[in-house]
Amino acid sequence: MRGVPAQGRALSGWRRRLAVVALAVLALPFLGAGPASADGPCVPDAATGCVEGSIRSSAGQPLPGVALAVGGDAGSVSTTTAADGTWSAPVTADGKYTVTLDVTTLPPGQTLSDTSTNPRTTQVRLASSTNVRFALVSGMAQAAPSSTASASPVTSDGGGDVASEAGSGSGFNGARVAQQAASGLVFGLLLALASIGLSLIYGTTGLSNFAHGEQVTLGAILAYVFCQLVGLPLLVAAVVAVALSATSGWVQDAWLWHPLRRRRVGTTQQMIVTIGLSMALQYGFQFFFGGDKLRIVTTTPDVVTMGPVTLTRMTIVSVVIAIITLAAVSYFLLATRVGRATRAVSDSPALAAASGISVERIVRIVWTLGAGLAGLGGVLMGLYLNATSWNMGGAMLLLMFSAVTLGGLGAAFGALAGSLVIGLVVEMSSLVIPNDMRYAGALLILILVLLFRPQGILGRAERIG
Repeated sequence: MRGVPAQGRALSGWRRRLAVVALAVLALPFLGAGPASADGPCVPDAATGCVEGSIRSSAGQPLPGVALAVGGDAGSVSTTTAADGTWSAPVTADGKYTVTLDVTTLPPGQTLSDTSTNPRTTQVRLASSTNVRFALVSGMAQAAPSSTASASPVTSDGGGDVASEAGSGSGFNGARVAQQAASGLVFGLLLALASIGLSLIYGTTGLSNFAHGEQVTLGAILAYVFCQLVGLPLLVAAVVAVALSATSGWVQDAWLWHPLRRRRVGTTQQMIVTIGLSMALQYGFQFFFGGDKLRIVTTTPDVVTMGPVTLTRMTIVSVVIAIITLAAVSYFLLATRVGRATRAVSDSPALAAASGISVERIVRIVWTLGAGLAGLGGVLMGLYLNATSWNMGGAMLLLMFSAVTLGGLGAAFGALAGSLVIGLVVEMSSLVIPNDMRYAGALLILILVLLFRPQGILGRAERIG
């Protein structure tokens, strides 16, 4: 197993420091704690990577005392699950590692839902954690092998919420349907935070912003920078990340989109600019932060079981924050003067301007609000997935466009409804198709909506010609 050259590590550190300077913050060095042993929780640092996970029964109960072994060219380490079902093991070199669950240590009546996933091979990086999950079912409900046992909405080994313990292909049963439905609602709510901003921008400017996904990534990466590199508490880091994301929206409109509108550049040309901006931001994130997964928090999440549904405490908090935020946006649009002006501009910019509304001021507010909501969505999605990466927002862009189109272009409440539908479709589809094909359902919905109801659920039909 080849270690990372010292020159490569120095270059990586230089890129991270340069990124923090570009974000106008002072990066503080990590406090090295040395490699963690398998007898206690693993803490990632410059010399240690962590492989971790949680073993739970088919009913969602934690299983202590289950033995696992993590092996690679750099050596092997054994560990057992703690009282809460969690486990972790340290590794000392980058590379691929094999995680093997000792099925003889499982309690009676529990078995792997897919024997082909044991052992599992995963890529591990120093200074980061990789989450590996094994799905269990009762001995009488074992199903045929499948290609994956993870139900993370974007990545498989890089984290994700506590997914259905009977992952894709593990059998169709009531507990799994409830788990997938709950995961779909959670995913839909978090997706709505980003989709509403995209819908508002389209409604007030007519612009399809292909760089909106990078606003989601920006929020997650900023939270990572302030939480892990600067060392701020998670709540403070999240607030700062959302504030800077909103500021980026204001700056974009002031320095880019307003001058283009003033020069009467068409929306098609502006859309091409958003595509170029998306590519520039994506590869900028990759240059500064690399292609590895970034974890906003490195601790193993606590889980809460409610009947057949298992969620992490962080997910529950994220759902509460999302609901409060969506309620606040609804109040803003329905009950405030600026919100009513925003709806008026979305309905007809010309009539709004004729009635004395400053259209450019409203557009500036919408860009700021939309970027802030996308940043918040990125932070919460990064916590939900337990990891973020340079292309997280790009992977979500199709889902956001599908949600906005389904709900009705330019309709904020339609984006909320569309996001909930897309979230449910994405998660529930893994009951019948492989996890890797779940996003195909969103694409199918997008095609069907454009064919049969192009105005969407809450959109208005318009006559052309």
